[in-house]
Order: sequence, then C-alpha cells, then structure tokens
Amino acid sequence: MRQQRPPNCAPPCPSEEGGVRWKNSFRQSPVLTAAPVRALIDEQISIKGSFLPPECPVTVCAQMHSDDGDLWEAFAHYNTNADGTVNLTKDHSVGGSYLGCEPMGLFWGLQPAPCAREGLRLRKKNVETPYVMLLSLLEGHVSPSERQSTELAAVITERWYMAPGVRRTEIRQDGVVGTLFLPPGPGPFPAMLDLWGMGGGLVEYRSALLASRGYASLSLAYIGHKDLPGSLTHINVGDSYFESAFHLLQDHRQVCADRVGIIGLSFGVYLTLRIATKTVVKPACLICVNGPVGSTVKFSDPDGRTEQFESDQKYWTYNDQGHVSFKDVSLPANLSAESKVKIEHLTCPLMYIVGEDDLSASSIESANLIEETLKAAGKSQLFTCLSYPGAGHLIEPPYTPNSRASLWSVKPQKLVTLWGGHPAPHAAAQEDAWKKILDFMERNLRRELLIKKNAGLKVPLCSCTI
Repeated sequence: MRQQRPPNCAPPCPSEEGGVRWKNSFRQSPVLTAAPVRALIDEQISIKGSFLPPECPVTVCAQMHSDDGDLWEAFAHYNTNADGTVNLTKDHSVGGSYLGCEPMGLFWGLQPAPCAREGLRLRKKNVETPYVMLLSLLEGHVSPSERQSTELAAVITERWYMAPGVRRTEIRQDGVVGTLFLPPGPGPFPAMLDLWGMGGGLVEYRSALLASRGYASLSLAYIGHKDLPGSLTHINVGDSYFESAFHLLQDHRQVCADRVGIIGLSFGVYLTLRIATKTVVKPACLICVNGPVGSTVKFSDPDGRTEQFESDQKYWTYNDQGHVSFKDVSLPANLSAESKVKIEHLTCPLMYIVGEDDLSASSIESANLIEETLKAAGKSQLFTCLSYPGAGHLIEPPYTPNSRASLWSVKPQKLVTLWGGHPAPHAAAQEDAWKKILDFMERNLRRELLIKKNAGLKVPLCSCTI
C-alpha cells in the first residue's frame, strides 16, 4: 500500500532505480540522535532529528517501562525546519504532552500509557539499573498509540541515578536500617542524611544521585520496612534511632564529621527539624521540601514513637473523584502544641522549598511560621525559602514526571492521595530547586570543607558523566 504523503511536504521524485525517493534533502534515511545517550537523571540531553522533509509534521515519542513493568510515555508534535531538521533544544512543540520549547519535556512529561493501572507514580526502586528509554521519530502529528504511523528513526537512551564508581552499601548496624552511598575516591566527603515521608520503606534514588554529585548520603528507613522492629504501620523507633543514624554517617572514615547535613521531604521535614532542634546532633545544614513544623500523628511516647501512623481524619478533604488531600492536617493551627518543633532553637542554615500547589501539606503556612519564628529569635540569616507557583508536593530531582495524584493505600481501604502540581511549572520548579539545593550544599558543606583542607589539595569529586 502506498503511504500518504504528509501535507506541505516536497513531493516524492522518481528514482533511477524505479521506485520513489524524496527530493535532495531526504536522500539519506532520517536520523534521530540523543547526546549523551547515557546520562545522570539530572542531566539534560540534546535530541535532534535530521534528514527529514522540510516544514513537515513529525512526532517525537518517548517510551519506557518502570521497575514494576508499567509502560510510561510522552510525545510532542513538531514541524521540521527548512533544512529538514528538528532540534528539541530550541524548537517548539505545537501539541502533545507539552507545548513550547522544552528540551527535556519528553522526560518530565512521561505519563502512564492508556489503560495502565490506576494511581501510578514513577519511582526508581533499583538504582543500580537505569531507566532505558526508547525515543522514536514518527511521521505526522500522532499519538504513540496510533501505531499505524510510520517510524522514521529511533534511538535508545539510559537515565541513571548512580554515576560510575558510586558505591552502594546496605546498612544494618546498631539497629539502623538504611543504604549508604559513597562517591568514588577516598574522601573525606561532606554528607547528607536522607529522610522521606509517610510512604515508608527505603527510598534510595535521591541519595544515589547526591553521591553521584560528590556527597556521601545515607537513605534512612524509619517506618514500613521489614528490618525495623514492630508493626510496619507504626513508628517503632525514637529520637535515639535518628541520633544513631546521624552518628553512624558522621563517624564513617570517609565522611567529614562536621560537614553532615539532613534533607527531608513531607513528614521527613518534621523529622529533620526535630532532629536538629531536639536531639544532641548538630547538623551543618538542613534542606526541607514541603513538610510540617510539627507531627501530624499522635505519639505514644516523648521520643516520637506511634501507636498508629494515621493522621486525624477530620482534617482530610476529598475532591469529586473521591481522592483525598491531607493538606489541612499539617496546618500549624491544627497541630498539637507539644508536637511543634522549637524552631527558635535552630543553629544551622535551613533551606525550605515550597510548592504553592501542594495538596498534601500546608507548606506555605509552615514556611511562613518558620520565617516569623527565626526572625523573632534574631536568626533570619539562617533561613532561605524557595517558593514555586504551580508546583506540587513531590518536588524531586529534575526531569522526572510529577504525579498529581497516586495510589496511597489499598487496605483497609483503597485510597488515592492528591499531591498537586501542574506538569510544566512543576518541572521548572524541580529543575531550579535541584540546582539551588546543590548550590546550598556547596556553600554549607563543601566550601567549608575546602577551607579546612591544606593549600593546594582538593576535595575529590566524582565525575558527572556516565
């Protein structure tokens, strides 16, 4: 069957061999390139199509499978330039998963394929393997499901959280359950204790990426892990557990003991603030992403253990699809006075990151309270706030897709929780916030370490290139 020629394209010309071929600009087969083809997840790549008909509609498509086997995809419509090329770094998408000039839109625009399971959220479970992405160039303006379209060219790319030489070590020591990531080289390295939220388990991908950027990082489990004591639905560890984890990292022979910070997301923000103000540890800096200034669950003892890990349901709100928002749970006014962190006791620099469309935590109100408290205590210089319109709760490493809502639990009831965030502004927030997080760590961890090094010696850095 003869293929229909795309509109506005140069007509095919008879070839000497008797078939048909495109005019001069299309003599060579189309080519799609991605450079570099192997890169860290936070690195931009350049995607270009060449040897195409001039001023013709094409679709660039990305597809990959998650660690759970689910298909994710994104696509964008472009019109080729007069020279028969398309360059995602400077050309504008006119339709599809995103609009405008978005060099990494095919990555942050990924969504579950049609007919996928409900409530998916993309999270890397095995950081020792990459995301393998198929990029393809299709004829016309189509969607990936329209497989009747002709594939003109394709290329495979790998997206990694671990750079070559990064070392991953499971930690089961002194009751601490976590995973330690170390950069290549002998050190000593500045370091971060990495805390996630109520989802529980052991989330490693942020720590792996921090180690790829030259920081030792310990991702710590504190609920919902089989190697922790007691029920998976309770916090069965107290302040001493977090102190032990901090000291384990601090005492490592390849870590600079006085250059250890803490990063927390969601409930991990509360834990980060609690550790820095209530325990004996003295972190060098804190990074908090969209979390509360007090506990959103009731403790069974002063050390922070719980009988259950569920917030007061009277503050839960639902949308017309029955999806739940926990935002009001963490309003400072709704937190018990005894659970609120004594922010005025803070002694180290704090960066607080706000997604202004956060539907899971009252981040704006929490940031305002922190700022007011530190100002009253004469410590305004310690506080840095980044606030992003249109960004949701899950501000993570850049060029990864946001889930506005995802499955939270199945038992005792099926529950989809709202995180918030709109694709393009959320993607912009992740890109900007990650750069500023690394700058903040550079100033408060590495720069001070460099000052302490002997003249002429440098802190070992790992390569960022895969």
